[in-house]
Amino acid sequence: MDSEECIRLVSQRARVPEEQARELTRTAMLTLAERITGGEARHLAGVLPAEIAPPLVPPEDVAQKFGVAEFVRRVSERAGVDETVARRGIAAVFMTLAEAVPAMDFQDLMSQLPNEFQNS
Repeated sequence: MDSEECIRLVSQRARVPEEQARELTRTAMLTLAERITGGEARHLAGVLPAEIAPPLVPPEDVAQKFGVAEFVRRVSERAGVDETVARRGIAAVFMTLAEAVPAMDFQDLMSQLPNEFQNS
C-alpha cells in the first residue's frame, strides 16, 4: 500500500478531506511514536510507505505511558481539530495500519498499547 492509498483510506474512514486526513495521519503517527518504544517505532517505520513513516522517528527510546484520552487530546491539539474528528481520524489511521503492515507487526504494535486502544 502506498502513501496516497493510505491517506485516501484514512480520508474515507474518518469522513474528512484528504488534506485533513494527511494531517491527522501525521499527528497520529507522531503521537504513536511517543507512546511505543523507539525500537518498535523504527521497525514500524521500516514497513510503512516513506511519506507516512517520518513522524515515527521517536524523540526518545522509552515509551511514554498515557491512555486513549491523552492520545486523542494530543492528536486533536496538534491537528487543530476537535476531539470527535481526532477520534475518527485515529480510528481510521489504526484501521489503515492494520491493512498496511504485516499482521505480526500490527500485533506487536498493539501489544505495546493498553487494552483500551483495542476498543477505541
